[in-house]
Amino acid sequence: MFPRSITHRLLATAVAASLTAGIAGCAVNPVTGKKELSLMSQSQEVALGEQQYPQAQQTQGGEYLVDPTLQTYVSRVGQKLARVSDQPNLPYEFVVLNNSTPNAWALPGGKIAINRGLLVLLEDEAELAAVLGHEIVHAAARHSAAAMSQQQILGAGIAILGATTQNTAYGDLISLGSQFGGSAYIAKYGRDNELESDEYGMKYMAAAGYDPQGAVRLQQKFVELSKGKQAGGLDALFASHPPSQSRVDANIAHAKKLGGGATNRSEYQRAIAQLKKDADAYKSYDQAVAAVQKKDYDRALTLTRQAQKQQPKEAAFYALEGDLLAQKKQYQAALKSYETAVQKNPTLFSNWLMRGMLNAQLNNYTAAERDLQRSTSYLDTPHAHYYLGQVYEKQGNTKNALSQYQIAAKSSGEIATKAQARVQALGNQG
Repeated sequence: MFPRSITHRLLATAVAASLTAGIAGCAVNPVTGKKELSLMSQSQEVALGEQQYPQAQQTQGGEYLVDPTLQTYVSRVGQKLARVSDQPNLPYEFVVLNNSTPNAWALPGGKIAINRGLLVLLEDEAELAAVLGHEIVHAAARHSAAAMSQQQILGAGIAILGATTQNTAYGDLISLGSQFGGSAYIAKYGRDNELESDEYGMKYMAAAGYDPQGAVRLQQKFVELSKGKQAGGLDALFASHPPSQSRVDANIAHAKKLGGGATNRSEYQRAIAQLKKDADAYKSYDQAVAAVQKKDYDRALTLTRQAQKQQPKEAAFYALEGDLLAQKKQYQAALKSYETAVQKNPTLFSNWLMRGMLNAQLNNYTAAERDLQRSTSYLDTPHAHYYLGQVYEKQGNTKNALSQYQIAAKSSGEIATKAQARVQALGNQG
């Protein structure tokens, strides 16, 4: 598990401050005006969101880069809604993540993300506004702070923050990036928070000139998709934003009070045109990842290369090819694939990490040290520290090796066990 010390320090400071002030942790919800439990000041909440936002993006695929104009478009819609929210001065940011899972989420302080996998399910800008407006309310109403405060009071810890890795071996260099993905920040709000975000999100839609019926259609779509086998792949979305007919009915009632507005269907369809064009490429890639999970590596490699032909700009397709070639011990070919992935997306930690791990295995120590350190600048992982330890140990730099192993040993899973063994071995040598 990645360190949460900053999170805990912020919350501990907030608890102390609230008790010192004698306010018993009460705060006014900026959206509803109601008094609610909160052990964090808004400035601490903003700081927490700022700190967590880059990490959460890294663990869920990073930014979608194939069509940069889509990022600009989504941000423009989001900022339009943010300006009419009850907290227009929050430092809102909006990002499209390179993730096939249909989902969207908000971090404290207005840091909001939507996956490309959700964008392709929407029909128009009003539906996008419904998603973003809903997430803006979560941020503006300080729902995350309230949830964290409640968990702390109950002694449950801050379970909604941080990212975890699966306890699996990475020695075969298979799909590390996908194993990190999807398990980071997903806040699970209560029913009242969800209904509140629907209601006020629709008000923001109307104030920004959008048709509130977009929120009705959105919930109707989610209810339909949640039925039976159609829910496959939507678990993350429905876990954090459970659909129900009662939400549909509530949205219908709210929409009647708000009047009409724009849907901007043609604008939206133009904005996601590249995503729709690349649908087959991402389908091939997702099937390849599924094949990896079944250890059908030959099929996975065939599907990955098919995806590359369908969309040669996507770095993830080359990263997965590198994983598969490394598993086949075709190391030089794997290195070439990782180099292509880094060139096409130099902002994703896993591209640098995987290339660094392979360089370490090939005894390319200078290159391995560079890549592994670069990966930690995007996301600090125990794997980077363990393999840096390997590099330093093989170079005879016991002091630096021990330091890196000690960092990795504080994590969990197999990589921590391996690091602990090296710490003990090097300690015995001393």
